[in-house]
This record gives sequence, C-alpha cells and structure tokens, in this order.
Amino acid sequence: MPTEPADAEALPFEGTTALPFDVVQSPPKKRRSRKAAPSVEPRARAVQTDPAKERIRPIPEPVSVHSHGPARVIALCNQKGGVGKTTSTINLGAALAEFGRRVLLVDFDPQGALSVGLGVYPHQLDLTIYNALMERRTTGEDVLLKTGVSGMDLLPSNIDLSAAEVQLVNEVAREQALARVLGPLLPRYDYVLIDCQPSLGLLTINALTAAHGVIVPLECEFFSLRGVALLLDTIEKVQERLNPELRVEGILATMYDARTLHAREVFSRVVDAFGEKVFQTVIARTVRFPETTVAGEPITSWAPQSPGATAYRDLAREVLARA
Repeated sequence: MPTEPADAEALPFEGTTALPFDVVQSPPKKRRSRKAAPSVEPRARAVQTDPAKERIRPIPEPVSVHSHGPARVIALCNQKGGVGKTTSTINLGAALAEFGRRVLLVDFDPQGALSVGLGVYPHQLDLTIYNALMERRTTGEDVLLKTGVSGMDLLPSNIDLSAAEVQLVNEVAREQALARVLGPLLPRYDYVLIDCQPSLGLLTINALTAAHGVIVPLECEFFSLRGVALLLDTIEKVQERLNPELRVEGILATMYDARTLHAREVFSRVVDAFGEKVFQTVIARTVRFPETTVAGEPITSWAPQSPGATAYRDLAREVLARA
C-alpha cells in the first residue's frame, strides 16, 4: 500500500503527480489568510484616538496691518468635486477679512457656486470674470462686486465661463489670461482666493499660473486621497513650465468625522505622506454649512460661535502664520 509523502509542500508544483491538485494548492491559501490579519490590526489600533487632536499646537495671533497690498494669490484646487473648495474659499476669505485683511474672491468655476454662496445670482449678471478674460475693453474693475462682508470683494462667474476654456485655446499666452486680469487689482488687496473648478483643464491651469500658493481641500475619504497625486503632478508641471514661484500652501482636511475609523485612518495617512504641509485645522462635517449657502453669507457671520466658524478662523491664523 503506497504511503503519503511526509511533506506535501516539498513537492514541486510542475510535473508533480503524486498528490492531487487541491492538496498542493491548499497550503498557500492558509498562509495568505494568516498574513492578512496583522496588516489590518495595527492600522486600527493606531487610529483609536483622534489624530487631528493630537496635532493641535498653539497658533500665533495675526498682527494688525496698517497698509494693504500687494496681494498674495492662493488657488483652492482639487480636481475632485464636492470636497469643500467653495465653502473653504468663502469662509477663509471672511475669516481673513475679520483679521483686518482685504480679500478678493475669484469665482473661477462656471457653475458659479461661489457667487451663489455670497448671495449673488449669476444668471442675472451682465458682466462676469468671463468678460474680463475675453474682452479687451472689460477690466477686472468693471466686474468687481462688493459682498456683505466688510473688506471682501468678489469677481463673479456664471455658465459663460465654460466657453472661455474653448476660446482661450487659440489665444497667445492662454495660460496667463487670469493673471493679466488680476494684475491691476493686486495692490488693493492682501489676499486673492481663487475657487477653481473640479478639473485640471485650462481654467485651472490659469488659476495655478496666477497663484503664489495652492491650498488643497481634501475630503477625509479614500477616493479623494487617490486623486491628490495627479493634482500634485500638475502643480509640479506648472512650477517647471509656467510659474516657478508656485508652491503648495497646505492640505486642508474637510468633512472630517472623528467618530469614524475610516476618516481617522485617511487623515493619518495624509499626515504620514505630507507631514507639516497638512494644516492642523480640520473642517468637521456640520449642517451649518448648507444653511449658510441658502442664507448667502459666510458661517463666520451666520453662526459666528459655531465650531465651523471657529475652525475657519483657526485656518486663517495658520495661513497668515505661513505667509
């Protein structure tokens, strides 16, 4: 009666006939299942506490200013939609204005969400940023609107801007179109914040070419994390070819919910990858932000004592400290 080999795994897979196929295959399945377990547990244990709270350090109070300009231009950019770019542009701008800075917001998204969020109805406008880009006789000054926030102005947008991306293709120095519009306005302001559209098209390239820095709002969710590498690659290309002064101002974690393991884990990975580039301020999920959109004003005036308003004031302190 034939005996079984003492060590089944010692037999090579190719050319082996002494053991059935399923006997040869079964040990590797067991080994894979044993190896998978440890890779999950350390991550789960590492983020049992709130990693955002662990990074909190004192932020210096902003100094008062007695003169204004020239402005530092910051683009809020992420090709993924729904990550809080527009909300952050409005509320960071309002918080900077509270600290005595003059701020210009640029709605550079054809959807016009920034304009709507400040109580402007884009479809009713005769002049928008599109006209300043494409018409020689129209300047940024002609398009400028005052907002309900003292010290904060707006260059509005509407669906007309979507045509600019096609029309600019044949223009000379097409990537510098926005920089030409903003140039005469910079001496009047301390900060210009550009709300970019959720794409990496020609309009976004214009914003990056005109900017000194980039803030990347990043939802604490896995799919948002995946797109950051592509965005940073685009920023690097703009630095090399169009705007050597451009730098990443910081990465802003938005829609953060410390109660979920997934959000804590994503935030930890972002900090591991980008270190001090990640703002210590995180923007938590709250129903207040949709309310402010309906009200047409920033959260700093709609709900001034809310955690969201406090968070954007802290972000403004960080932005001023990094300048």
